[in-house]
Amino acid sequence: MRLFYPGSNRPSLPFPHRWNFHDPIRILETYFHAADDEQGPGRHNRYLDVPGFAPVLVTRDPGIIRAIATATGDRPGQFDRDTMPSIGIARATGKDTLLFANGAEWKKQRKIAACPFGKTTLYQPVQFGEFAETFRTTVQQRIEVLRQHLASHDQESIDIRLEPEIKVVMLEMLTNNFFGAEISYDELCNRYVPALERVIDHIVSDTVRNKLGIPWRKLPGVTKRIAQARQDDAAFEELTQCVLAPRAENKALWKQFKSDAPDAKLISNLKVFLAGALEATTSYATWAISHLARNPAAQEKVFQEVKDIDVYTPETLASATYLRDVLNETLRLTPSLYFLPRRATADTWVNTADGRTLFIPNGTHILLDVWHANRHEDHWGVQASGYRANEFAPDRWQHLAASGCATKDILHFGFGHGPRVCPGKHLGELEVSLVVGAFVKTFRFQSNNDVNPVRAGVSTKPADGTRVQMSLR
Repeated sequence: MRLFYPGSNRPSLPFPHRWNFHDPIRILETYFHAADDEQGPGRHNRYLDVPGFAPVLVTRDPGIIRAIATATGDRPGQFDRDTMPSIGIARATGKDTLLFANGAEWKKQRKIAACPFGKTTLYQPVQFGEFAETFRTTVQQRIEVLRQHLASHDQESIDIRLEPEIKVVMLEMLTNNFFGAEISYDELCNRYVPALERVIDHIVSDTVRNKLGIPWRKLPGVTKRIAQARQDDAAFEELTQCVLAPRAENKALWKQFKSDAPDAKLISNLKVFLAGALEATTSYATWAISHLARNPAAQEKVFQEVKDIDVYTPETLASATYLRDVLNETLRLTPSLYFLPRRATADTWVNTADGRTLFIPNGTHILLDVWHANRHEDHWGVQASGYRANEFAPDRWQHLAASGCATKDILHFGFGHGPRVCPGKHLGELEVSLVVGAFVKTFRFQSNNDVNPVRAGVSTKPADGTRVQMSLR
């Protein structure tokens, strides 16, 4: 494809720069401008080769995505996770992290992190009960606040942006229950969440703008911007120390942590986890609620399934099959991880499960475009799944199951795929299931807008901040 294409009406240039990096979805769309008019490999795969620069492959082909993600690991000739899109994160947290590492270092860190995040650990009755109890306490407090607000204003409903509320709930579950810290709701809400939001915004802009790698946030606070950035970094460091402190007492899931690494060696990974998990789970939950706010029939169906659940257990959660379909459809249509970065470490032939092959030269930067793969009619349309690809249809998953489709053939890549699948997958699924299930049981909610545009940065979120009109059931 061409780097510059005057007169083509492409939505953007096909690379992030200072004037378009806030709209990464549009950058990905640029690669596939007019691609639907083609047949053959170019319909879903685009290759940009500019002299003097490493080539770039962008694919929205699920078969290619699956093959490359599966072949990402520590063996010679396998794909690396491309660190170029993560350089802003590395400057904010450090490079010695599971996210940024490749090869043997990645494998070592992955082994250390596996036990606390594993489904076997999280779904132990005692541990699961602690999550449910923590969340129940938070929900009761939030319901009381809403009741007081409605009573004081003589209202039956309230118009509210839910994203800020959900973000605090998610961080509370992460810090207090998973790590065993004791941080008040008000402190999370007023200090740590705002600081983390600004740090994450900086990570996105720093990746594109700071080509020289100058740590301007470390400079003396001579401007309000630098002073605020230094305060945010200090809050992030303080929060990290708060979740590290319970390790000495073997509290919460620290007792599952099987490493004698000193605390100092864990700081970077903890920062990545705090920021990344907060972003991903907030994205997942806000999208689910946003979709249900525009689909009253689906919302009512979830309510009928959860209305009699008073105590969440692994068994009751597993029995909520329609809620699971809603969450699968959320990750398909609006995945938090909208692309997966990879890099070829050798000249490689990729072989798909259906027998196709693709040659990728050594050094190629690869963007596995999950967002557009999941929304294309060729892959998820009426013929493939019974419903249009760009509509929110939880019943799609029952249609696919009845059609005899194997799980491996209907991947939405919502947590990535292959050896580098998100290590927090099971924790995220647990948290979001509890949040969405309890929210639907407690509230009626609807959106005043039919459209549901996307805002994308480190993750994707509803552009309206999940604004709904809601009332108590």
